[in-house]
Amino acid sequence: MPKPDDRSDNVEHLQEAVQNTIANFREAKDYLYEYGDEISEGEKEQIVEKNERRKKSISGFRAEIKDEAAHRNQE
Repeated sequence: MPKPDDRSDNVEHLQEAVQNTIANFREAKDYLYEYGDEISEGEKEQIVEKNERRKKSISGFRAEIKDEAAHRNQE
């Protein structure tokens, strides 16, 4: 028999994911700022593209947090 869906800590997990993604985003920006002159254009482009994906992920995480919080309040 499958385990029941336990959503009790989803908000906390999502918030942690947001914090980690923001930290990675900032680290990548700092890296570009500090070493931008020393790295290839291809690497710069990859970092910029990855940060764009991180922005989208953060937005998605935040929407999911709202959904989960609303679900938690309905219980």
